[in-house]
Amino acid sequence: MADRLSDQDTETLLRTMEEIRQILVERSQGEQIQQKAFDALYEELRQYKEDFIYQAEKPLLLDLLLFYDSLNWFQKSLVNKEMSLDVVADSFQYLIDEFLEVLYRRDVLPMESSSRFDPRTQKAVKLLPSVEGVSDQDVAQVLKRGFTRGDRVLRAEDVVIYRDATKLNDPS
Repeated sequence: MADRLSDQDTETLLRTMEEIRQILVERSQGEQIQQKAFDALYEELRQYKEDFIYQAEKPLLLDLLLFYDSLNWFQKSLVNKEMSLDVVADSFQYLIDEFLEVLYRRDVLPMESSSRFDPRTQKAVKLLPSVEGVSDQDVAQVLKRGFTRGDRVLRAEDVVIYRDATKLNDPS
């Protein structure tokens, strides 16, 4: 029976198995600690992200709330018929100016209109046949004002342009 282990070999084998078990237990505990640390870190990053977004949006939201207050005042004045037509027009212009001020504080500016179609800053939404004295791709009407933020176009200006009758199906 040469295949049998001696008591000393069995004891060595058991000791080795216990050492391996202990190493596995320690690694498992280390992985659990590491997982808890990662979970805590991810939670901290999530909270940081949420706070960052809140702090970044807060000034704009406060400006919009002030504008909301102005809109409410304007509505109440209209309902109570406290204003003449001239005062209504002036008040409405004030609201537009106030809203443009909110945009200005965010570096959003209205674009200067161009009398000539510029595809980089304008979008032709309608074509009209050109008439005598009007050049191909002249702007006939601005439908929506364009806006920039910094050096970038935030919203292109929607325009109606004149086109040569032979090019009416080609807005470029």
